[in-house]
Amino acid sequence: MHVLLGVSSGIAIYKAVDLVSKFRKEGYETNVIMTKNAKNLIAPAVFSAVGNCNVYTDTFDVDSGWITHTELSRKASVFVVAPATANIIGKIANGIADDLLSTIAIAVPDKTPKVIVPTMNTRMYENNIVQENLEKLRKIGWYVVEPEVGHLACGEIGKGRYPENEKILEVVKFLTSKKKLKDKKVLITAGPTVESIDPVRFISNHSSGKMGYAIATVAKRLGGNVTLISGPTSLKKPYLVDEFIEVVSAEEMFNETIMRFEKTDIVIMVAAVADYKPKEVRKHKIKKQGDMVLELVRTKDILKEIGRRKSHQLIVGFAAETENIVENARKKLEEKKVDMIIANNATKVMGSDNSHAFIITRNQVVEVEGSKEEVAEKIFEFIY
Repeated sequence: MHVLLGVSSGIAIYKAVDLVSKFRKEGYETNVIMTKNAKNLIAPAVFSAVGNCNVYTDTFDVDSGWITHTELSRKASVFVVAPATANIIGKIANGIADDLLSTIAIAVPDKTPKVIVPTMNTRMYENNIVQENLEKLRKIGWYVVEPEVGHLACGEIGKGRYPENEKILEVVKFLTSKKKLKDKKVLITAGPTVESIDPVRFISNHSSGKMGYAIATVAKRLGGNVTLISGPTSLKKPYLVDEFIEVVSAEEMFNETIMRFEKTDIVIMVAAVADYKPKEVRKHKIKKQGDMVLELVRTKDILKEIGRRKSHQLIVGFAAETENIVENARKKLEEKKVDMIIANNATKVMGSDNSHAFIITRNQVVEVEGSKEEVAEKIFEFIY
């Protein structure tokens, strides 16, 4: 994939250097276009060295018939402008092409995905003219990555801060992925659940939520309308999911899942839901004394319940096993009446950034491994 990155003279330009680095790590071929004023803040050689790429600044740098703005714009798989000042936003929105970056913006084909990342002082960002120009760009197909609220270079606090580069990278992946899940509603559960014993103690498990979050991220890239129901984790909310619901207990996860199940097309139950909870939750902290017997009762079986209610939905369950992985997962497939089980060795994958799993249906067992996102992609390849 070829990324064409336009860099204007926002003070956040130093963050664009890291963005180029991330593109390189993803294996993307990258070219950078800098405005004249951008060169006053960072030398083109910095972008070239970090991105192992060519940097262009002059509209009239034509060599042997190779015309910069037409050749680069034709080649791009995606066009990104980050950071984008009010000036370059106004130029692009109103068809002004008086330097290399604005000329390329006009020359990039309509079908090429385009991303713009406005960053500036809050009062500038909220100015009616800037907002009108951003709306013009949205209407003609540009994806506007909204700035964040925070401390700005001018010392003020407000909206206008450059967003995380991981978000921009995710937008690029979303815009350049095939939409296999278009018009599909996808419901995913992730993470552990927590069952209280008293106000300070609880029962839980070692699930990190990474696999469920990766599946939600990939499902959104593939065009699904994604709802993620998550137990407590230390992870950031996936950037582009449509609905993100935080729960604590198995009961809460059951209620949120059942509430949405009927209108869902694909349900992927990745969460490590507690099988048991204390029969009694104490109102006050239990004081330390001798040995204590904690009486537990079963929680509601979410996967079994949606298997019972299944009509048109495709249901995928997860099985975290420590022995006889495939055999135990097959039993779960039959007992829960679901379409597919993803089974893995809980002692090896919980908390890890990688996964080694078996995709199990009634007729097939396929072994997959790789990063959480790579395994998520393979799961969806298997589904569609």
